[in-house]
Amino acid sequence: MSPLPCDIAELRTLFLFEKLDEHQLEWLCEHGHIEHFEPGPVYREGDPATCFYVMIEGGLAMSRRVGAEDVEISRTTQPGVYAGAWRAYLGDRVPQNYDGSMRVTEPSRFYVLDAVLFEQVMREWFPMALHMLEGLFFGMQNTQQAIGQRERLLALGSLSAGLTHELNNPAAAAIRATSTLRERVAGMRHKLGMIAAGPYDRVSLATLVQLQEQAVELVAKAKPLEPLEAADKEDELSDWFDEHEIRAGWEIAPTFVQAGLDVAWLDTVASTVDKSILEGAVRWLNYTVETELLMTEIEDATTRVSTLVSAAKQYSQLDRAPFRPVDVHELLDSTLLMLGRKIGDNITVVKDYDHSLPEVPVYAAELNQVWTNLIDNAISAMGGVGTLTVRTAREDDRLLVEIGDTGPGVAPEIKNRIFEPFFTTKPVGSGTGLGLDISWRIVVNKHRGDLAVVSVPGDTRFQVRIPLVPAVQEGNS
Repeated sequence: MSPLPCDIAELRTLFLFEKLDEHQLEWLCEHGHIEHFEPGPVYREGDPATCFYVMIEGGLAMSRRVGAEDVEISRTTQPGVYAGAWRAYLGDRVPQNYDGSMRVTEPSRFYVLDAVLFEQVMREWFPMALHMLEGLFFGMQNTQQAIGQRERLLALGSLSAGLTHELNNPAAAAIRATSTLRERVAGMRHKLGMIAAGPYDRVSLATLVQLQEQAVELVAKAKPLEPLEAADKEDELSDWFDEHEIRAGWEIAPTFVQAGLDVAWLDTVASTVDKSILEGAVRWLNYTVETELLMTEIEDATTRVSTLVSAAKQYSQLDRAPFRPVDVHELLDSTLLMLGRKIGDNITVVKDYDHSLPEVPVYAAELNQVWTNLIDNAISAMGGVGTLTVRTAREDDRLLVEIGDTGPGVAPEIKNRIFEPFFTTKPVGSGTGLGLDISWRIVVNKHRGDLAVVSVPGDTRFQVRIPLVPAVQEGNS
């Protein structure tokens, strides 16, 4: 199609060119051209940015790719609006690709200038403005990167502190139980020496060993008791020990109760062994029970440490390929475990998982950062008290992960701004305003998914949607 005539007077009516002099307008007409477009696409997002477009008359619509859909972000009929290679003045310091798609909505005319010539115009005609624009662009970019790094470090510091606290508790419990166990084993050796030197015949010893085995089995089956119920049973055992002339029975009663040994079982012991050795038998059994309880405590503590280490490994994904199929529930569980201390005892966590979901190809470590940001925001919104709901489901060809809280909700007037860089509702010093921006870029840009929020007071849900079939390949960003 042949270029249409370029009219200097018509260019002067456009707000973008109204302050240019005659010589500059002549240059624009000489080096650019007027082009007519029928309704339809002009350029697509991601294509090399070759031209700068200024609409003279008609209408246009701009859109961005979100997941598998093109989402319209603006529509206008205002003469003078511009689009296309508007970042050409930055040269090869940034990728020169169209950052959105443009289509015309009705027959339209545009002034079109080659991107290389647009860069020349900016450098020769507006040198001061160019320096300011460059400073603004790269300054904002550097600030965002620096604060984004700090946001990650703050999150890492919070997680590290929580993990250290969580690891310290079971580690300290294991150390304490091991020390006590050493004392009890020494006591058992001493008691064994007394039994060997005492009036115990072969049959009595065999009976003690049999009772010992029964006690060990009962310890393994013991169920936790409510405090009041445990106290009542301890009183019953203390009375039994007094009746059978066993000294300081109140000291060993809690151990027997914790192990699930009751008065009926002690009656069996009393009827099985000779009265002369009953106290020695009971104390021997007490050592056995204590030893088993301590070993169970050590096992629980070390299992807890192992679980936390596994969760940290799962969370960091340090030994995994960056882009791989994963069970999203493993990622969510590891994040919840890592944030356990921050969640606290006053927040109820509800998991509504669809375990029929297939594994999804994702950048696992980066998605964990998304879950961390969303869950951390939910905890903050609730003030540490409420219900945190984590739900997964399938929506057509996409995975839905929903993080819900019972906080006051997102005000309608800021709902459209919460994903903007540096926007935060937290007090000064409490947030950088990049958590949701980082999450948005990971979900939308890197996974070609979608991140949205639905909110009313008492029910706020951040919804992450990710394609079940990969829309990106490993190494893309």
